[in-house]
Amino acid sequence: MSYPGVAIIILNWNGLNDTIECLASLRKISYPSYEVILVDNGSVGNDVEVLKEKFGDYIHMIKNERNYGFAEGCNIGMRYAMENQSPDYILLLNNDTVVDTNFLTELVKAAETNNRIGIAGSKTYFFSEPNRLQTAGARIRWYSGETALIGWGEIDKGQFDEIRQVEWVIGCSLLIKREVVEDIGLLYPAYFAYFEEAEWCVKCRKAGYSVVFVPGSKVWHKGKITAGRINRIHLYFMTRNQFLFMKRNASRLQFGSFFVQFFLLRVPSTTVLIMRQGDLESLRVFYKATLHGLALLLRHSNEESRRGSYDNMLKH
Repeated sequence: MSYPGVAIIILNWNGLNDTIECLASLRKISYPSYEVILVDNGSVGNDVEVLKEKFGDYIHMIKNERNYGFAEGCNIGMRYAMENQSPDYILLLNNDTVVDTNFLTELVKAAETNNRIGIAGSKTYFFSEPNRLQTAGARIRWYSGETALIGWGEIDKGQFDEIRQVEWVIGCSLLIKREVVEDIGLLYPAYFAYFEEAEWCVKCRKAGYSVVFVPGSKVWHKGKITAGRINRIHLYFMTRNQFLFMKRNASRLQFGSFFVQFFLLRVPSTTVLIMRQGDLESLRVFYKATLHGLALLLRHSNEESRRGSYDNMLKH
């Protein structure tokens, strides 16, 4: 096979040990034509110095002065790659992953079979349980606003061993063609974290490309399958960004259905669930995220209104 150039974008934010382990596994891959761009998103320690000393010219380091979030942090790396390296593909790879030696070969091989394949995603396992799936692609339940991971928590018995089209793949290990980025744009920075890659995949499919899950590409991710304590950062951004994602990507009917279900079903059920755990701080985070989500809706509507007025001015 030919070996198109790939720019691998890895974000580090106070995750030195994870990033070292990720890069160590990446060094062993079979694919020969790639460059690594490591974006440090404002880590407070000496992560940048340690990584430079340990990996030298293997990585190109970009040091941000603050945390721009996953979306804009990746955008910074992608802009550098597209302006300075001219890759055929861009790969987003989480720093808390360990990769199989053939993971990138399998992704590129699948993407090269059809010029209308825009995005390809890996089969992802839980690092702590190496044969338990985290995701084999993902789907969107448009009328409730839920983004569900296919295969979550299942033991891999070969039930997801075919390359197939999916609605979206997680940004943990996501390969996208450069031409698609040029067509649909970069990640939307307002998300900060979560939902940005789901929107990217939606935009990719709306532009006429397909999104595929590639089972031969295997990645182990250090996310936990269960959590005894609520992850408040996850709770905040998943709640807040759901409003923005649905407003920007769903039909009016789908958005209306989501909006009603959120306040009639999600708010009461989440309130009861958190109250049972006695975690009042998490409940405060959930309500805060809901208010901020509504504020994002208002800001987005105002931006659309201004854009519409400007477009009308151009027409007359």
